[in-house]
Amino acid sequence: MSQNILVVIEAIDGDVKKSALEAISYGAHIAATWSSENCVLIIGQTDKISVLGRCGAQKVIQVSNTISVADSQAWTNCISEVASQHQASIIIMPQNSSSKSIAGRLSIKLNAGCMIGANSLPVIQGNSMTISRSAFAGKATAYLRSNAPVIITLAQGACPIKNDGGDAVVTQVNADSSPSIKVLEVNRITGKTPLPEADLVVSGGRGLKDPSNWGILEELANALDATTACSRPVADAHWRPHYEHVGQTGIAIKPSLYIAIGISGAIQHLAGVNNSKVIVVINKDPEAPFFKAADYGVCADLFDIVPKLTEEIKKIKSK
Repeated sequence: MSQNILVVIEAIDGDVKKSALEAISYGAHIAATWSSENCVLIIGQTDKISVLGRCGAQKVIQVSNTISVADSQAWTNCISEVASQHQASIIIMPQNSSSKSIAGRLSIKLNAGCMIGANSLPVIQGNSMTISRSAFAGKATAYLRSNAPVIITLAQGACPIKNDGGDAVVTQVNADSSPSIKVLEVNRITGKTPLPEADLVVSGGRGLKDPSNWGILEELANALDATTACSRPVADAHWRPHYEHVGQTGIAIKPSLYIAIGISGAIQHLAGVNNSKVIVVINKDPEAPFFKAADYGVCADLFDIVPKLTEEIKKIKSK
C-alpha cells in the first residue's frame, strides 16, 4: 500500500473549523516528507475548497449524500472505503466527539495502529512515525510509535496552519449511508466560538459565589470577544452548562489567553488548560494552587478587580 494520506474532516453548516485546517496541514507535512498525496475527505458540503487547498490539500473528496454526525458505523464504512480506493495508509482526524467514536472502529476494520491525541508534528523514520501526547493529567509526555497503516487523531494546536498550498482537485463520492442508528435530533451550540476553537477564554469558579454574579465574568468576556468557561463544581451545581466545563473530565483547551477567575486550580482543572499560551489567575487566596501555574496572578477580591479590568479594556478598545 502506498503511503498516501487521508485527512477526514467535517463541514458543519458549510463551515470548516480551525481544528480541521490544522489536520490538513499536519497531513501536508507528512505527505511532503514521503513525497505522497495529501487527500482530504470532507463529510458535508462547503464552498471553502480554496482554503483547504492553501492549507495543503491536494485532492478534496466530498461526500454528496448525508451521513448523520452521530452514526459512527456509517462514517467508519465510508472512510475505510475511500481509504482503500486511494491507497491511503495514514488517516488523520481532529480529536473531537466524532473521531473519538470512529478511530477505534476504523483501527479494527483496517487492521491499523491507532494513536490518539497527538500534540505536535510527528518524527518520521522510514515507514514508521512517532507522535507525542499528553499523559498523567498533563504532567508528563507519552511517545507512541507505529508503522503504517495508522489512524492519528490530533489535539488542538498540534500543527500550525499552512497558508502556502495550491489549488485542490475536487471529486464527489456517494457513500453507503445505510443508517445503523436513528438520529432523532442534533443540537449544536450557536452564537459563540466553541471552546475547542477559542483563542481567548474567560473562566469562572466557585469564587463567584452565586450564579447571579456570572454577569461580571460575561462582561469581561464580551469586552475581550472571548468565550466563557467554568470549573467542574460550577457545572455540577448547574450554575453553567456542562459544555462550558474545562478540565480533565471536561474539555481540554489550548487558547492564547486563559483568564481564571475565582478558581482554586485543582490538578483536574489544570489538566484541561495547562497548554494555554498565557494563563492569568485572579483569586483572593494567596495559597491557591493556580498561582503556581499562572504566567500572571492577581491576588485580590474578584468583585473589585474584574469590573475595573473590564472598564479599562473597554477604554482601550474605544480608542
